[in-house]
Amino acid sequence: MRYTLLFILFLSFISCKEESPAEFQTIPILSEKERAIVEDELLEDRFQNLLPKLMDDADLDMWLLISREYNEDPILKTMLPATWLNARRRTIIVFYRDKEKNTLERLAVARYDIGKSIKSAWNKEKEPNQWKALEKIITERNPRKIGLNISTHFNIADGLVKTDYDELKANMPKSISDKFVSAEKLGIAWIETRTEKEMKYFRDLVKITHDIIDEAFSDAVITPGETTTDDVVWFMRDKVTELGLETWFHPTIDVQRAKAVLKSEVESFSKGKPVDVIQKGDLIHCDFGITYLGLNTDCQQHGYLLKDDESDVPQFLKDAFKEGNRVQDILTTNMKSGRTGNEILLASLKQGKEEGLRPSIYTHPLGTYGHSAGTTIGMWDSQGGVPFNGDYPLMKNTAYAIELNTTVNVKEWNKDIRIMLEEAGFFGDGTFEYVNTRQTAIKPITTN
Repeated sequence: MRYTLLFILFLSFISCKEESPAEFQTIPILSEKERAIVEDELLEDRFQNLLPKLMDDADLDMWLLISREYNEDPILKTMLPATWLNARRRTIIVFYRDKEKNTLERLAVARYDIGKSIKSAWNKEKEPNQWKALEKIITERNPRKIGLNISTHFNIADGLVKTDYDELKANMPKSISDKFVSAEKLGIAWIETRTEKEMKYFRDLVKITHDIIDEAFSDAVITPGETTTDDVVWFMRDKVTELGLETWFHPTIDVQRAKAVLKSEVESFSKGKPVDVIQKGDLIHCDFGITYLGLNTDCQQHGYLLKDDESDVPQFLKDAFKEGNRVQDILTTNMKSGRTGNEILLASLKQGKEEGLRPSIYTHPLGTYGHSAGTTIGMWDSQGGVPFNGDYPLMKNTAYAIELNTTVNVKEWNKDIRIMLEEAGFFGDGTFEYVNTRQTAIKPITTN
């Protein structure tokens, strides 16, 4: 009898285990050591196979990056090995491209090698002055142009701080300082360009993001009438921490329902999300992104809590959601290599409105940073175009958060609702694809 009881308990354990929320998680997460190995391999691949071409395209034969500890240039920060969480002292990196010899030197005017990819080229015992050591390196190579990370309009390409710039200028002879130019084009290209090896891991990362949303939008997390939107937000934060990952922004969860008036875009985007108790019949929405292996995701999806007499999402909400997917299709079809973000934006909005839609598009570069460098295709409060950043052209092998919404009138609720979508997309050699599918139907959430 005792063994029979133990067997029954064992079967119960197996049954519970099969229904565990952990089943939502399908992609294994690498250990910290494994991640470090992968991150350094990806970085070395970028140095070897990407940077020489980017420097040639930007017509720069020397790129100079300078940062001090805890005040890192956002581009230099992406060049540090996995075990370097910050720069050390004053870190100076010199890239010298000799196109004729097809070589690229990677030098650190610093006390330390920067991992295995960038070797120290400064012996402080022989030359105590770091700036003099830098001058010698530049003079020996005699570059035509020296790119500095200075940019008026692209924040990520503007990482050279005033103190470092002033000291650089003060310590270099005019023959060198006359060669200083903005490395804006090169800096943007370094940040926005994704390699084939990176995309393999990026696809996994987006899948992990989707898995976490699937778990959050389930009865494993939501109990109607009890669970608040803030509860789901903190579940997502805790889940990310549990997996050993990070978020690059605080997630949001909001609801739309039959008797609540739709907020204006100004209120929705510029005000904090109010805490609300989730009820059956609610259309819920999340904005969520995570960081892993030096890459970032950004995703917005919808779920619907079925009422007791419902077995599926109401057709009127399905129809509204299709309009959101249609705006996505219009936008991604208009994404053509060489077109500026503003050209893509205006063409997409025009086409959407001609089809009877009410779209709003605010798509941004995605990858090394969440709001990354590259062309901007609208902002929620700049639907007529974005000066400067929107004038930058769409380049191949770049990733974007396909972020937008469309307002739809639903007579069943006697009101407007807003379908808000965001998915990671990749623009390759003239082709667009979603990094790991997109949401094509509202998630039905069945609860007790």
